[in-house]
Amino acid sequence: MKLVIKVNIKPLLTGYILTAIAFFLLTSITVGQAQTNKKKAEGSEPELLSEAYEGMFKIGVALNRWQIGEENSQSTPLIAKHFNTITPENLMKWSRIHPQPNEYSFEAADRFVEFGEKHDMFIVGHTLVWHSQIPDWTFEDENGDDLSREALLQRMKDHISTVVGRYKGRVDAWDVLNEAATWSDGLRKSKWLEIIGEEYINKAFEYAHEADPGAELYYNDYNLWAPDKRETVVKMVRRLQQNDVPIHGVGMQAHLGLDSPSLDDIEASIKAFSELGVKVMITELDVSVLPSRDDVNVSYNPDEGQGSYGDVPEELNPYKEELSDSVQQQLRDRYVELFELFKKHQDKIDRVTFWGLNDRQSWLNNFPIPGRTDYPLLFNRNNEPKPAFQGVLEGAGRKEGIK
Repeated sequence: MKLVIKVNIKPLLTGYILTAIAFFLLTSITVGQAQTNKKKAEGSEPELLSEAYEGMFKIGVALNRWQIGEENSQSTPLIAKHFNTITPENLMKWSRIHPQPNEYSFEAADRFVEFGEKHDMFIVGHTLVWHSQIPDWTFEDENGDDLSREALLQRMKDHISTVVGRYKGRVDAWDVLNEAATWSDGLRKSKWLEIIGEEYINKAFEYAHEADPGAELYYNDYNLWAPDKRETVVKMVRRLQQNDVPIHGVGMQAHLGLDSPSLDDIEASIKAFSELGVKVMITELDVSVLPSRDDVNVSYNPDEGQGSYGDVPEELNPYKEELSDSVQQQLRDRYVELFELFKKHQDKIDRVTFWGLNDRQSWLNNFPIPGRTDYPLLFNRNNEPKPAFQGVLEGAGRKEGIK
């Protein structure tokens, strides 16, 4: 008599297979985590720009209306990956957000703030009071004559209260006053100063603080590395502090060249503003690689009938198609030395913000000579990282870049 035992091996095989898969996955995860930890320990893990400087200062970028709409599939991920603070390039300036006396246009500004909130960013509003990009009606009555001092103060207060109040608790900081100083003779002779007097500065900060007591308030200006202008702003900040006017920081616009200004001058201003007890921000950072009209012996000024826009002489526009390798290296070296300086003073600097995401976006393609091709930022016209990007990333102490 033959004994036959039937065994269903399918459940056994299934069990063995599942066990093997589980073991493989667990081993893979463990090995992968070990490799990740090893890379971190060696300091060689690829880093994002903001993460590379985490603990030193925030890394920011200025955005335009197309970028905050997230319409560009390349730009949006790049912004979200590499930056942890944003500033609007133009869309919150008076002429854009308050074009007519009884008309406000908040659509673009709303989207900007929503973009920052979505990506958990420190949001800076720019700018409340400025002499430029502001409609003439701001300073005029119904007859076209200059407003009275009291009427202009009220108009300023209404604007600041409306704009800051709309984003109370959502916008973290405001460039309250922009470019109110001149190179050597004190305060700019703007309509604000002409009609109201020096007190307009105090009032701008007071109105902003009333509208949102929790927001940080900044003064922002260019060429603050220049000793005379630096001293004007130091005196301005001291006057505000002596009068108990809330001011929390100074933004040093950094529209720089390959060779100037000197690191010594930039450093002197960082120290001078820090000694006032306010935050120091490096704002509007870009490095032009193009020569100025003063550096080139060529007659070209479309405003005076010499040449035409879009027909810029090669001497003033030498890199129409691409940047040479040697100038790419110069740009990298310049950014590396700048960030070495910023790192040195990381105890004083709160934020470094680039004025634009990529070379195509940069305002320097049209300033001071329209129609030129400049390469002042870390990403090229196709949103690809340049050698300058790699230099800045490595300057944080990382060995590898973004793949």
